[in-house]
Amino acid sequence: MNTIKEYYKTNVSEGLDKEQITAYREKYGSNVFQEAKQKSTFQKLLKHMFEVMNLVLIIVSVPAFYLSLETDNFTKPIVILLIVIINVIVAHLQEERAETALSALKKLSAPNSTVIRSGKLSTIPSEELVVGDLIQLNAGEQVGADVRLLSANSLQVDESSLTGESEAIEKDASREIYENVPLGDQVNMVFSGTNVLNGTAKGIVVATGMKSQMGQIAQLLEDQVKGKTPLQKRIDSLAKRLAAIAFGAGAVIFLVNLLHGGIPFSENMMTAVILGIAAVPETLPVIVTLSLVYGVENMAYKKAIIRNIPAVETLGNASVIASDKTGTLTQNQMTIQQLWVQGEDIWQKDQLSDKEKDLIYKFDLVSNATAVQEGGKWETHGDPTETAIINFLITHNFYQPDEEPERLLELPFDSTRKKMTVVVPNETGGYLVITKGAFDRLVPEHFTEAHDIHDTFAENALRVLALSYKVIDEIPEDHQLLEEGQTFLGIIGMIDPPRPESKRAVAEARNAGIIPVMITGDHALTAKAIAQELDIYREGDLVVDGITLSNMSDDELKENIEKISVYARVSPEDKLRIVKAWQDKKHIVAMTGDGVNDAPSLRAADVGTAMGIAGTEVAKNASDIILADDNFATIVSAIAEGRRVYINIKRTIYYLLSANIAEILIMLIGAIIGWGLPLTGMQLLYINVLADGIPGFGLSRETSDKYIMNKPPIDVNESLFSRGVSQRIFTSSTTFIIISLIGFYIGYFVEIPGSTPSLQLGQSMTFLVLALASTYHIFNARSNDSIFQDGLYSNKTIFWTTVISLGTTFLFTLTPLRTFIDVIPLTATHWLIALLLSLLIFVVIEIEKYLIKKSKKTFLA
Repeated sequence: MNTIKEYYKTNVSEGLDKEQITAYREKYGSNVFQEAKQKSTFQKLLKHMFEVMNLVLIIVSVPAFYLSLETDNFTKPIVILLIVIINVIVAHLQEERAETALSALKKLSAPNSTVIRSGKLSTIPSEELVVGDLIQLNAGEQVGADVRLLSANSLQVDESSLTGESEAIEKDASREIYENVPLGDQVNMVFSGTNVLNGTAKGIVVATGMKSQMGQIAQLLEDQVKGKTPLQKRIDSLAKRLAAIAFGAGAVIFLVNLLHGGIPFSENMMTAVILGIAAVPETLPVIVTLSLVYGVENMAYKKAIIRNIPAVETLGNASVIASDKTGTLTQNQMTIQQLWVQGEDIWQKDQLSDKEKDLIYKFDLVSNATAVQEGGKWETHGDPTETAIINFLITHNFYQPDEEPERLLELPFDSTRKKMTVVVPNETGGYLVITKGAFDRLVPEHFTEAHDIHDTFAENALRVLALSYKVIDEIPEDHQLLEEGQTFLGIIGMIDPPRPESKRAVAEARNAGIIPVMITGDHALTAKAIAQELDIYREGDLVVDGITLSNMSDDELKENIEKISVYARVSPEDKLRIVKAWQDKKHIVAMTGDGVNDAPSLRAADVGTAMGIAGTEVAKNASDIILADDNFATIVSAIAEGRRVYINIKRTIYYLLSANIAEILIMLIGAIIGWGLPLTGMQLLYINVLADGIPGFGLSRETSDKYIMNKPPIDVNESLFSRGVSQRIFTSSTTFIIISLIGFYIGYFVEIPGSTPSLQLGQSMTFLVLALASTYHIFNARSNDSIFQDGLYSNKTIFWTTVISLGTTFLFTLTPLRTFIDVIPLTATHWLIALLLSLLIFVVIEIEKYLIKKSKKTFLA
């Protein structure tokens, strides 16, 4: 303390003078947080416009537009560019969620502070504080900077925003701390953004702005750049593959047509453009977004509010859940678990004896917590340890506040005495003096049995309060004498117990291959006890505290990361290291938190999850998901929803690419063998956007498979084509190619009464067969089961979008609208052949599903 006074040359009665204030502001900086420069809307739009799939469409639209000048028909380039615009707008709206984490952090800076400068007491805006300032603190104020305490009187500070623990911290200005300890144990310091609950204090400002603990968190938060989600990376990879296929196929068909000769350059170029159109599943980005949005709606019903839409799918792939303890895994309500009256056995949660009732009754008399009955329910208010006493009384039906004796005198709790005393009238005359407090302040050393019982409670991580009493005839003038010569009565042990549903949720997470990890600001012993009860901590696991962790190198942490299941008393930097160590092991990390100290790790995690009830605005704004009920079980439930979304996206890719790959190969085969182009550009756009695009929207609403939480998470490097998807696409694409080329051949080369074979008739047959087959194929893509088992109407969205798609196809092929898609009238025979060919997709996929099920595999997973 003396070193600090001398270093800053602060006069502890006069404070700083004007010259010192100016000099220190220049030397140490202002008490403000810095924010990074944000990208403009134009820059963000430009970034989305040049994503791979959009880039392919833009490149394709350029020659399409040029070639359309000859015909004055700009339908193709306009449709392509509209798809790009829709994709860009959707992506931009996702990104434009409020990036207000640092702004919320600024709001935590106290608006005003009371300082002594040049011997005068004054109130100034907190941003004007400088290092070395002499500051006064009072109950109800927010601390404006990091302060080393010079004196403190019953000072209690809420540091939950920094430590994540809701219990008030009792400060002790006289404590000299020489070793490195966590923030929660620095009892001679108060920190910027925390709140004074009780008492008064005086201290010297030792850190301001970005150098304060809150400022360091702001810097960490600013440094965390959210990367692309696994799904976004997979879609990018898919887009690059499709781009390579599109340009490769276009180049091949261009060269083939050149070799054949006789094809005008403009027509040859248009063919290459058409193949570019065929390669890109235009509706995929919109269907993926719809799947995510529907997931957002479902998660909202489950009390998980999504702030960042792609996080829906990312959460489904989470392989590690790093969860806070207090309020998430536990009830955030101290509860009496055990009690002991001297001379009796430990209470076993059965009927209370008269002596046990007397112990709890006396604890109630010496507590300041209150309870109000509203609508038949009791609402308790006050210190968590004292409300635990009230709740215990309420639970056991003998809380009667109206019958309690009047309190005549109170010696309030303070951090030096570590006890509290009250005086009330005694029923049989005189006065009853009751004291509750720390065990070591009330129980003599020679009470061996009491010490043994205390140690038993402590081993179970219970917080212990002791109680003693005496009866006196008169209240002495020296009130300190009240606490002497008392009779020790007993102790209670309390803890914030696990939520009833947390154990089930942890078991479900483990069954799904997800590793649960506890990260808490609480003490290691308490954290381990809760983690062990929930099956987060298992025999052989490690429990690591913040000091131990800070002494570990990054390599040591990575080496041991899979053995550590509990982290206690950790700093914001520690939490970041934990998240990144798991990510370096190729895990997808879901991180929960509620305090300002959690914000950097929430942003760094693949899925940052903030608490809706206990969470600070900073934590919420740094997160991807907000839990409306602060419940660990909600995260596990949301993971199941995320997995449903991911599987539906894979189904969508299977469904759309089956037709897209078929289209490319149909066009290439037709050109290579000299038949010409089996499909026109407008026909390809129709199939991609309307025929299979409309039913594809229904896949976003497909329900979960019953085994969804019985499989391990998707590996971070796993492809969208893994787990049999590529083989399934091969089967369906091959079927589409064969039936489409058969249709083309019949229309182009086979004489059928009532029509003359021609290229346009062949193209019309190819279009009809592929449009119908790709529409029907939605029922194959829905699930791993046979359509006869699922039924056609179990997903109403798919049923009705399929009806709309088929109706639209019939409308465009049976009416004059057919000219827009280059289709000519077909005979009844052609229609019958086309319908029969298109139905073959059902036969082939049903056989494939049967064979897959027989080999005990799943069709799509």
